[in-house]
Order: sequence, then C-alpha cells, then structure tokens
Amino acid sequence: MEVKKRTPSRELQILNSLSYRSILSEKENFHYLNLKKGYEGELLFDRIVDQHLHSECLIIKDLLLTVYNTTFQIDTLIIFPNTIELFEIKNYEGEYTYDKDKFYKNADYKITNPEHQIERAETLLRQLLKSHGFSSSINATVVFINPEFTLFNAPTDKPFILPSQINTLLNKLNSNPSKLSAQNKRLAEKLIALHQKTSPRQILPKYNYDQLRKGISCHHCNSFSLVAKGHSCICNKCGERELLSNAIIRSTRELKLLFPDMRVTTSNIFDWCRIIPSKQRIRRILMKHLKLISNGRWSYFE
Repeated sequence: MEVKKRTPSRELQILNSLSYRSILSEKENFHYLNLKKGYEGELLFDRIVDQHLHSECLIIKDLLLTVYNTTFQIDTLIIFPNTIELFEIKNYEGEYTYDKDKFYKNADYKITNPEHQIERAETLLRQLLKSHGFSSSINATVVFINPEFTLFNAPTDKPFILPSQINTLLNKLNSNPSKLSAQNKRLAEKLIALHQKTSPRQILPKYNYDQLRKGISCHHCNSFSLVAKGHSCICNKCGERELLSNAIIRSTRELKLLFPDMRVTTSNIFDWCRIIPSKQRIRRILMKHLKLISNGRWSYFE
C-alpha cells in the first residue's frame, strides 16, 4: 500500500519553470536535465512496483531525512513485516563499465559509484531508526531502471539490480510474509512525519521577476502559444485545450513557487498571465479558487 506519494522536488519544479521562462546556462541546463531524467526513472520504478508488487507492505516514495545534522535522500522505501527494502533508482542510459569498485561511462568517464550512495543512505537510516527507538533489518539495493542500460563487468556480489533482473526482484519481494504489524505502521508514520520538503543542498540559478518571460505556458508543451477563447485556453502549437480557470490557477501556483514572498493579487496575476484582458475576470477566478485575505486596498489571496 502506498502511504506517501512521489512529487517533483521544489528544485526540479523551479528549474522546469525557468527552462522556458528564461535561458539557463549550459551547466544549469545539464543539472536540470539530470534531475528530470532521474525523476522520470523514479516514476518508471513506481509504475512497475504499483502494478506488480502484491505482498502486504507500506510503500514510501521519496524521503528527505536528517539525522545528526546530516541530510540524506531515499528514492523508495518499502516496509515489509520483517524487513525494510531501501532502493536507489538510477535512470542511466547507454554503456557503463564496472572496474575495481569504480563506475565508468563510455569506458573512460568516471562517475560516482551508486553503491556508495546506497551504503550511505543505509547507514544514516539505521542511525535514524535507532535514535527513534526502532530496529529492523534493512536491505539496500541499487535498481538500474532504464532498459537501454548496459553494465560491462557487472559484479554478482554487489547490491545491483539490472533491467533484466527487475521481475526477479519483484517475485522475491512478493514472497515476503503478508501481515503487517502496528509497529510497521508506526515506523511509516514516523518517517513520513520526519520528511523535509526542501533540500538544503538544492542548486538554483539567480533570477528575478523582471527577467522572466510572462504569460501562461501550455501545460503540455510549455510553449507560450496559448490564446483565451471563452472558458478555455487553446495552444496554437500543439492544440492542447485547458479550462481558463485551471490555467490561471496553475500559473498562480507557478508564480508562488518562483516567488514565495510575492502576494497573490489581481494586479500581480494580471501582469503574470498577460493573455487575459480583464482584471475582473481574473479576480472572479481567484475568488472562486483561493481564499481572500481582506486588508483594504492591500487585500490578497492565499
């Protein structure tokens, strides 16, 4: 049973918005695409687990935890009656080589060994559980989710699951005892309560309101080719249609994501969205979907 859903990190959401509202540097764009690809791999693992894992368990997707002033991330954690399964998901694509505890891409470009990442997460998780009075067996595994991934010299004594081994992994997980205890559920509740929404290590470029492109972007192709027609927005680039009210609220949330301290006012959203010619129409939509905080001429929405 899923007890915590996966959502894109604040860092990824902001970079995604900046990717079409500004011009990212080559380094910034590389970082953004890496985060995006990693998230897509995690979603692929989620779909496989949701479809094929039938044993009674508690599935926690995406945890950001801190123990003794050290922050660590867990891609997927699954609590079974007698054990915790910890997964690091890698969406690597192409040819990689394993040689003497080192990982190489295209045989000559050394990257961080994901085994070291999962070992660190496992160690910190053990410390966290102990500090809160929990004790459990932990299995830590790196899952290479991309079917286009190849690992030459793949070791058999490492906690690696290659694409061709994922079905075997799920069959093994389905063989776990099927009765969860109250202790299992308390553990899941504690981990979710300890989850942090924002990473202290996020890497974001500097930006300001004036330098960003204004307008409502298409939720399908991210272009600024939307035109308002009646109660809908239609993208002239891809043909996608969206309710105008949904598009305005989506853009309002995007503005608050980018500028948390900016108040949501009719004038601010009018300037941000641009394609809506009527402030009154924007105000009606904000009144319907958000809470008005009355403060005279300084009223705003939450």
